[in-house]
Amino acid sequence: MKISDRDVLLVIDVQNDFCTGGALAVSGGEKVVPAINRIAQKFTNVVLTQDWHPADHVSFAPNHPGRQPFQTIELDYGTQVLWPTHCVQGTAGAEFHRDLDVTRASLVVRKGFRRVIDSYSALFENDKKTPTGLLGYLRERKLTNVFVAGLALDFCVRFSAEDARKAGFEVVVIEDACRGIDLDGSVAATHRSFRELGIAVVSLEAFL
Repeated sequence: MKISDRDVLLVIDVQNDFCTGGALAVSGGEKVVPAINRIAQKFTNVVLTQDWHPADHVSFAPNHPGRQPFQTIELDYGTQVLWPTHCVQGTAGAEFHRDLDVTRASLVVRKGFRRVIDSYSALFENDKKTPTGLLGYLRERKLTNVFVAGLALDFCVRFSAEDARKAGFEVVVIEDACRGIDLDGSVAATHRSFRELGIAVVSLEAFL
């Protein structure tokens, strides 16, 4: 696969809390790091996202007495999964995995920093209206093709890929540079959504 100056690699939330030993560990989460580092060498444009929550964030189960992680609640913008407290601003859990090569990144997008709304997507928060600013950045830089990798496949990677596709970008998800949570069949639902939206799914081999 040839990579051009119109292409951008979007690396989603490769943070300590989503890796083994973290507060919201994705099984094998840290295993995406070598693949991402290898792929990133081929890109002129690399953007990292970072979950960046205040401690009193609405999505944290401990902030809702009587509720447990992975239960859901209804908020103004719809159904919200309650998560274990994770990626709190300024904590070690919110830091990028130590082996992730961040030197090639031209931008770091922090998301989920508003207390009353969660943000899975790198482009819009969960109300589907509040922008992160990434969309404007991609358009101003005249980037047209978005390659997505990171954590977790069935939440932040999925929402980011879907929003980029709906915004008019060509989108490719690098599946073996992602890991999923798989909450109630969410990985299968993600693959169905990708097919319906015309989001390509490729393996690391496509870049070798």
